[in-house]
Amino acid sequence: MSLLNSRDISFVIGNQVLGAPLVYSLGIEPIPLAYLVIAPGGTVGHIGDAKLIPKEKPEIAVAYALAGQYMGMRFVYLEAGSGAPEPVSPTMIEAVKRACDIVLVVGGGIRTPEQAKTCRIAGADVVVTGTLVEEATDVEAVLTPLIMALKE
Repeated sequence: MSLLNSRDISFVIGNQVLGAPLVYSLGIEPIPLAYLVIAPGGTVGHIGDAKLIPKEKPEIAVAYALAGQYMGMRFVYLEAGSGAPEPVSPTMIEAVKRACDIVLVVGGGIRTPEQAKTCRIAGADVVVTGTLVEEATDVEAVLTPLIMALKE
């Protein structure tokens, strides 16, 4: 995973260099992922020293996602940040999906099955529902409607 919009080079390539010999020695498949933090970014934006992509600027997300794809990454992750007040916009998801030929992951601020479904309809191949599950008091009661919403 490379946090492409980080100002700290260690999140873009440094930590990957440190981990590469371990991946090699274990013989596990590396799965390159372009990680993009979208405003507001939350803790991951702060810790990763991200130059946040404005939520109303899908063209910037597209440019980063394409750069990741052109560098050989097989996944792109649009991350609004855990606990974000709202998920990545459907407009941004649609724009990135339309431009890229790699797996699109979307997460951050997804609190309801309906929001997860909106992300899926907009083009997300994978929807990360950390906030939804983290805030649930009864995980089973949350997962069943979530699974049903995503199957529709």
